[in-house]
Amino acid sequence: MGMTHVTIQEARARIAPYITRTPLLRLRALDEYLGCEVYAKPECLQVTGSFKYRGAMNKILSLSDDQLQRGIVAASSGNHGKAVAYAARMLGVKATIVLPHTAAQVKVDTIQKWGAEVVRCELAERFEVAQRIADETGGAIVPPFNDKAIMAGQGTAGLEIAEDCPDLDAVVIPVSGGGLIGGVSCALKATLPKAKVYGAEPAALPRWTASLAAGQPTSVEKKATVADALVSLIPGDACFPYVAQNVDAFAAVDEEFILKGTKLIVSEGKLVCEPSSGIGAGAILQGLIPVSETDKLCLFVSGGSVSLEQLGNL
Repeated sequence: MGMTHVTIQEARARIAPYITRTPLLRLRALDEYLGCEVYAKPECLQVTGSFKYRGAMNKILSLSDDQLQRGIVAASSGNHGKAVAYAARMLGVKATIVLPHTAAQVKVDTIQKWGAEVVRCELAERFEVAQRIADETGGAIVPPFNDKAIMAGQGTAGLEIAEDCPDLDAVVIPVSGGGLIGGVSCALKATLPKAKVYGAEPAALPRWTASLAAGQPTSVEKKATVADALVSLIPGDACFPYVAQNVDAFAAVDEEFILKGTKLIVSEGKLVCEPSSGIGAGAILQGLIPVSETDKLCLFVSGGSVSLEQLGNL
């Protein structure tokens, strides 16, 4: 079964007892900097500090009791691991989280605090390691993005945006493997078909720019980025068709502007925002996304897993 507006609505009902329905905030202080009417979807206020909890909980609640008894396994760059660890704690399920050595320590510490076992590895190996653990233990894999139940869970945020701003002109969404933008774009295009959906990815890892040009998921060379939650090297093949159909354009954002966007949201928007979430503002500051003064534009602030030390270095 595919992901549709209906399956996203079903996901919303399924996860409603567990998640926070985050508000849509009007950030007037950002208007002069970005040249439009700025709104924010602050998923940094979500239960685990990012949107990932929506998809993780929807996927886990879709598993059978037998699967849950054998435990769950997830590969993550950090935020998905936090979401799975917290969901497992809520449901009394054993969780093992596979993290790259590059994962922010603040995320690692939180995952361990919530009782999940952490396994470290190289970035490119995390999915292989997670699958090996699942094969050995019989545990169920909870993917970070390349899964229709995950996408449907993330898409519930799109339903909320459409309800809170029915005359929205555009939304800018941070992009890695495609689970978030796949789900949110599907929900928005079904409810607000005229609204533009833009993806923002690090210029260091332009996997969506390359993949859409090639017409299929295409891997890019591993490079470092301050956006440590946006480090997938190739789009998910399950995500690709939804993104290709529903997303209007992508922006490949330079590191300098990722940091500028993050600093703007933190200092002027007063939201705790990790660099991976500040990339949308960075895309506009860099001039990569067209806006006008009357446009109602939503920045999807996808997560707030950032330390005080990192904020101080902005």
